[in-house]
Amino acid sequence: MIKLVIFDLDGTLLDTIEDLTDATNHALRALGFPERNAEACRTMVGRGIRNLLRSALPDGAATEENVARMEQAFFPYYDVHIQDRTRPYAGIPELLEKLNGKGVRIALASNKYQEGAEKLMAHFFGRIPFVKILGQRAGQPIKPDPAIVGQILAETPEIRREEVLYVGDSGVDMQTGANAGVRTVGVTWGFRSREELAAGHPWRIAEDVEELESFIIPQ
Repeated sequence: MIKLVIFDLDGTLLDTIEDLTDATNHALRALGFPERNAEACRTMVGRGIRNLLRSALPDGAATEENVARMEQAFFPYYDVHIQDRTRPYAGIPELLEKLNGKGVRIALASNKYQEGAEKLMAHFFGRIPFVKILGQRAGQPIKPDPAIVGQILAETPEIRREEVLYVGDSGVDMQTGANAGVRTVGVTWGFRSREELAAGHPWRIAEDVEELESFIIPQ
């Protein structure tokens, strides 16, 4: 029986790619570099904003100085426009409400910076109780390091690892769950391919929210 579901954010609960792309292109323009389209950005997200910006820079330009300059342009813009075009995936709010109603506890483990994760969660899911909302924080390793999962499990000591499910849309997520010793479900509606998810040997792969629900709450 699943008693705790830990969700990724970008590409799993929320479709954030358009706002991330807009902010990345704002930063690229500020430095005089060519822009990237949303499809290119899909392959770059998942390892934190700094790695997104490093990947967006042209070959040979991804210096620490340029990444730092990109950050200075990116964050003020994204903080203002973080929810302009971002939306929950169809069925996600209802799923979270249903899990809460069934007594299944839920948490967030994201590589998005903490303030951004909190802002989006408050805006889109503010009425739904989460055990913990964790993003990228100074001094803390990012996924696929399992520390973030361990911090959530510390909040629920009564729940065993075999009662935990980690849900995400990328190979990084599948590796995170594996590293933490919990079952994983890959979702295909996010930013990465089914092939990438399968390569991470998840417990299950969900094609839609209804199928994900069936893995958590058996019919």
